[in-house]
Amino acid sequence: MNTSTSPRKLTVDDIADTRAYEREREGFRAHVIEVKRRRRVHLGPIVTIVFENRDTMRFQVQEMARVERILTDEGIQDELDVYNPLIPEPGQLCATLFIELTTDEQVKEWLPKLVGVEHSVVFRLADGSEVRSRAEARHASQLTREHVTAAVHFIEFRFTPEQVAAFGVGAVLAIDHAAYEAPVELPAHTVDELLADLLP
Repeated sequence: MNTSTSPRKLTVDDIADTRAYEREREGFRAHVIEVKRRRRVHLGPIVTIVFENRDTMRFQVQEMARVERILTDEGIQDELDVYNPLIPEPGQLCATLFIELTTDEQVKEWLPKLVGVEHSVVFRLADGSEVRSRAEARHASQLTREHVTAAVHFIEFRFTPEQVAAFGVGAVLAIDHAAYEAPVELPAHTVDELLADLLP
């Protein structure tokens, strides 16, 4: 999809200049923390998935611009080109998958075990159908190591209209990787959040 014509995608005009952002940052940060709380799902002991939307991605770009002192439209557009693909269109969900490891021993054990995890996240819907994750295209092109995976993955899911309707009834989110299985029934507040992404 052409991101420049999609009303959901961010443009340079949506990103506040540094001083303007400082004035709104405290309130916007609190808002995004609450949004992420409703959109965060823990799958077992070491995997967390956060479903992204326009607010979470605007926060990401604003914070990148703040930290890296990006002051030009061209610089902001470069960031938008990276993060706009993670703003879902109707019928789509986009997420960041985190493999949360705290010791070197865990890293050495789990990152080789979880190769392919970006294709192993699945929604099991009330109508009996499943919607499986795929790696976001730009991210997939950067996964060049065959024997060890990354600790962070950007993934997406694509739903048919019938699957969107079934999702509204309730859904189980699971990982069905050979080395790691973890199902969880989504709470109602998360279903409501994600339906807002899926519906036009």
